[in-house]
Amino acid sequence: MTGLERNSGFGHGRGQGTGGGRGRNHGGGYSVGGYCVCAKCGEKVPHQQGIKCTTQKCPKCGHTMIREELLNEKKGKE
Repeated sequence: MTGLERNSGFGHGRGQGTGGGRGRNHGGGYSVGGYCVCAKCGEKVPHQQGIKCTTQKCPKCGHTMIREELLNEKKGKE
């Protein structure tokens, strides 16, 4: 391998990107308990462990629910 090939940016290294690839909540889960909240009408229901809020529909309006902590994070960034 020549010096040019070595520095061409086409190697097999993992890189040092700024994202870190850890996703929401920096790779950790949300706490046990909490609430699922409807982003449309604000209805709150207790979160059930092992069931994602996004798989549940709002009992009041039928919209998809979202985890309360995630909704709070989104509001904080706006």
